[in-house]
Amino acid sequence: MERFFQRLDPDMCVVTAVAGDERGGCLVGFASQCSIRPPRFAVWLSKANHTYRVARAAHHLAVHLITRDQRDLAELFGGRTGDEVDKFAGLDCAEGHGGALIVRDAAAWFVGAVLHRTDGGDHVGFVLDPVQWGEGPAAGPLLRLSDAIGIEAGHPVD
Repeated sequence: MERFFQRLDPDMCVVTAVAGDERGGCLVGFASQCSIRPPRFAVWLSKANHTYRVARAAHHLAVHLITRDQRDLAELFGGRTGDEVDKFAGLDCAEGHGGALIVRDAAAWFVGAVLHRTDGGDHVGFVLDPVQWGEGPAAGPLLRLSDAIGIEAGHPVD
């Protein structure tokens, strides 16, 4: 299976979560549209990730597409952990539907109501019902997994 997985080069996205006074955000490579009618999207968060711990109690998540030119955002959300750093300090963010946190510099974003959580092993899938969406100022090709090679995960990896 490793050879099969090595051929994949998915788009990367930043997922943010807010629950109570806690907020988190991480770089995600496991995400996809999972239904046309009704529209649904699934994101998979690592159980080792601070964002996952926040998302367990969140009712909404925000999913952001970032471009290749936004590698700094990829490094911030992928290479740092919310256990040690406030990833949102200095970022232009806005509150979205249900208190979700939107990073305004993203190429595009949506807020999704969490419909289901599914344990997939070391990741948990969150099936989202899009309730709000928009576009930011970033343009250009989206950041892909191959563009993010070399970003060392900020959370522990087994």
